[in-house]
Amino acid sequence: MADSFYTILQPANGLYKEKGSRFLAFAEPVETEQEAKQRLAYYRKEYYDARHVCYAWMLGADREQFRQSDDGEPSGTAGRPILGQINSRHLTNILIVVVRYFGGILLGTGGLVVAYKEAASDALANAQIVEKDVTVRRTLRFNYEKMNNVMRTLKDIDARIISQDYENDQCVIVCDIKKKFDGCLTVV
Repeated sequence: MADSFYTILQPANGLYKEKGSRFLAFAEPVETEQEAKQRLAYYRKEYYDARHVCYAWMLGADREQFRQSDDGEPSGTAGRPILGQINSRHLTNILIVVVRYFGGILLGTGGLVVAYKEAASDALANAQIVEKDVTVRRTLRFNYEKMNNVMRTLKDIDARIISQDYENDQCVIVCDIKKKFDGCLTVV
């Protein structure tokens, strides 16, 4: 697994028009499959009057968890081109939804592939792509007298503290650390 990955910083939109049809694209950062499903449900509800709500998402630094859907379009004409845009930029932890409003003129399979690809591409062109470090969550248990050394180390490796608990002489810190620093925390 890599030490970092690329994703988008915040939601972004795109648009593609062809022969009266409108393709509204929405790219969002997501962390889990459940979050992707919730956001997809939102778009289906928000754009209930659209002919198709097609999508693709990818999760994880290893980019092995993904899904795509043509939502009634001919097989391979919507979800695959959207996923292709995610892959071409090596992104993960992302959901792209493309909502189609039919304009009355059939585009054919080639036209659909181009339309979904261009709509997804436009959303990504409007997004800020960022590199993020892969993190691991660790629980540190140590005596209070080691507090200064532990806090200095956590600061040096840019750890994100999730929670802290101090009871008597025992300290417990739950933190997210960059994967590349995982071996440097040897608190006894």
